[in-house]
Amino acid sequence: MPDAPLSRVSDVLSSIDPAAPVLIAGPTASGKSALALAIAQAQGGVIVNADASQVYGCWRVISARPPAEEEALAPHLLYGHVAAHDPYSVGHWLREVTEVLRQPARPIIVGGTGLYFAALTKGLVDIPPTPDAVRAAGNTMTRAAMIDALDAETARRIDLHNPMRVQRAWEVQQATGRGLAAWQDDTPPPVLPMERCQPVAVAASKDWLNDRIIRRFDQMLDQGALDEVAAVRPDYDPALPAHRAIGVPELMRYLDGATPLDVARQDAIIATRQYAKRQRTWMRKNTADWLQYVPG
Repeated sequence: MPDAPLSRVSDVLSSIDPAAPVLIAGPTASGKSALALAIAQAQGGVIVNADASQVYGCWRVISARPPAEEEALAPHLLYGHVAAHDPYSVGHWLREVTEVLRQPARPIIVGGTGLYFAALTKGLVDIPPTPDAVRAAGNTMTRAAMIDALDAETARRIDLHNPMRVQRAWEVQQATGRGLAAWQDDTPPPVLPMERCQPVAVAASKDWLNDRIIRRFDQMLDQGALDEVAAVRPDYDPALPAHRAIGVPELMRYLDGATPLDVARQDAIIATRQYAKRQRTWMRKNTADWLQYVPG
């Protein structure tokens, strides 16, 4: 792979094996989906979602899922196929991707959920399902209380600023009597080892990305994000992972009359920037040896 970062899609196309599976990881709003579509149209393949919010059927606009007209240009899988109230975890996703990999079509796996890529290329241990009673108890607890209950090794490994990761670790410990780190140490071989992939990291600069985040959220508002969130409002449950998608709590507060729209907009933009920062941190730690694509 080239040593220097690439800035043109054509250079990416000329640098990857058109027969090998492709991984495309990058922060939110960085243009990952556009790159995946360009590869699929030029070289063939099926685009496979690796974004934890884009699996839910209730969110197309607010999750920045590819619009229907783009989905019509190439096969797309694992987008919008999960109901908000249905349980869905990295284990569910990995099982579905495993089935995709058994098909003859070349997969182009794209998204911003680092845990999905880690499970795919490094392996994922089969942890028993969390009982409903344990999950319900976790939903009533503060993140600080759950962190205090974690074993030291698990607390060291996970992102303690991510409430979903903290609750998942707490649930595993409560349900199984073992820390998540101990389960991870029993990880089986990966479904798709890195040596079989063409990995591409979309390494967008902070300033370029921050500007994109603002413009994209405003575009979401123009395209009906408020209507999308309002449709979910009667069944809104802030404890559901689906309903924690960035932009949803912020716009829900506006719909409830708790904040004006300009405040909700700014809160959502800030939350998106914070998420992008966590994604860039993950990428610095995990994608240094990937093909680097710098858009803009």
